[in-house]
Amino acid sequence: MTNLTVPESDAAEPTAETPPLWARAVTRGLDPQNVIIGVLVILGAAHHGWAGVGWALFAALFAGVIPQAFIKFGIRRGNLGDRYVGDRAKRAKVLPVILASVIVGLLLMVVLGAPREMIAMILAMFATLIPIIAITAGLKWKVSLHTAVSGGAVAMLSIGLGAWWLAGFLVVGLIAWSRVVVKDHTAAQTVVGTVVGALAAGLVFWACR
Repeated sequence: MTNLTVPESDAAEPTAETPPLWARAVTRGLDPQNVIIGVLVILGAAHHGWAGVGWALFAALFAGVIPQAFIKFGIRRGNLGDRYVGDRAKRAKVLPVILASVIVGLLLMVVLGAPREMIAMILAMFATLIPIIAITAGLKWKVSLHTAVSGGAVAMLSIGLGAWWLAGFLVVGLIAWSRVVVKDHTAAQTVVGTVVGALAAGLVFWACR
């Protein structure tokens, strides 16, 4: 009898319905939580050594880990589609929770005496969320959180460590391309996310550091 089973190697080939593996890997590996933790640790370590790393991880708990835990809980309850909350209406409900978590973390860092640069970074992340929430809820348009966070990260690294970090926008471009390829965003949504993130985070970090 002829074997009609599709070989595993062929079955793994991307189709029109399955985004390429590389795009999914970029989307997952450079998601907002990972980028937030990365930029906090890099800047914290550069300016304050191991103490800065400790503050970075504390800040990341409220800016990345807690929001992601909330999203995972919503997925288990069936209230959210996936870890990136592709549905715009559902995303409009998640963003205020992320905002609240960032505010709590910011207040604790102020009370506990965190370094000025670390507080400035959290303020910058807070500032980035404001226009994203406004656009998502008010204009009913799904801005890319991936590119907003990565764009803001590159802006802060450039201000804090030197202009050569602007080369990081090449990575932001790769992230944007992956978001389009996996069909979670349009090209315009990734571009707007990059601009909003870079301007909001960059300006606030520059003013507050």
